[in-house]
Amino acid sequence: MKSQRNISEFILLGLSYDQNIQIFCFVLFSFSYVALLAGNLLILVSIRRSPLYHQPMYYFLIQLSAMDICYTSTVTPKLIADLLVERKTISYTNCMLQVFTMHFFGGVEVFIITAMAFDRYAAICRPLHYVVIMNRTRCHLLVLAAWAGGAVHALPLFSTAIGLPFCGPNEIDHYFCDIFPLLKVACTDTYITGILVIAFSGMFSLVTFIVLFVSYGIILFTLRNLSAEGRRKALSTCWSHITVVILFFGPVIFIYLRPPTTFPEDKIFALFYTIVAPMFNPLIYTLRNSEMKKAMRKVWCPSLFPKEAHS
Repeated sequence: MKSQRNISEFILLGLSYDQNIQIFCFVLFSFSYVALLAGNLLILVSIRRSPLYHQPMYYFLIQLSAMDICYTSTVTPKLIADLLVERKTISYTNCMLQVFTMHFFGGVEVFIITAMAFDRYAAICRPLHYVVIMNRTRCHLLVLAAWAGGAVHALPLFSTAIGLPFCGPNEIDHYFCDIFPLLKVACTDTYITGILVIAFSGMFSLVTFIVLFVSYGIILFTLRNLSAEGRRKALSTCWSHITVVILFFGPVIFIYLRPPTTFPEDKIFALFYTIVAPMFNPLIYTLRNSEMKKAMRKVWCPSLFPKEAHS
């Protein structure tokens, strides 16, 4: 592998060269990261300490919150630190590690979101069989399958990145290491490799998005058979899930499902699935969810529920 490269680090060009913009971004992303950690940890602790943990939807929700924390932590802390320095570098080893962890945790998150859609389908379209379909064993298996799916998704992309030869140019026009920016500085013809990345990563995102879109379409169509109250409650949950799907998959499909090249706008779109979506997930899942808000009040304000606190 050493014969294929003569560089030990990459230079990240970051989001902007303007010092004032970098300071603004430092403040903004520091606040966003703290809010992201606080919001997702709040969900994790609230669900784990309440009876909601035994419901499949909330069991998957804490898995999603954990993935949000892991996923964004592979990129955001370094992005924030780099905004304070003039020369932004990352070692070759850490760059390859970032490629793997980004796609691994991102892949797991995609499968968790898919499992949540399946859970909503079973709850709304098969209510009489829901308890049997979504038993705890099956929930555990779905989470294990999500981790396995994340590994299956990440390993080929990691192998592609680590197999690229680098012999001179080491400036990456991005704020983190990703496969397309790396292809741009590789010392070889990467057209075929780029097509394979599109087929594997872009099509993976598109097919998953279509499956989710069809699933929620079926769910929304089925809602017409419910009572007004049941329809309102189901719609509240489904719209939360649909919002998360759009925030995450929209930018991902834009970046990975196209000819293997990079644009300056890619960095802005990448912010949506690395920072914005994970930050807003806690708000999306709690503001429109009365059960979640009630559970959080019971956990964090037990004095308001004396009977439940002592039972």
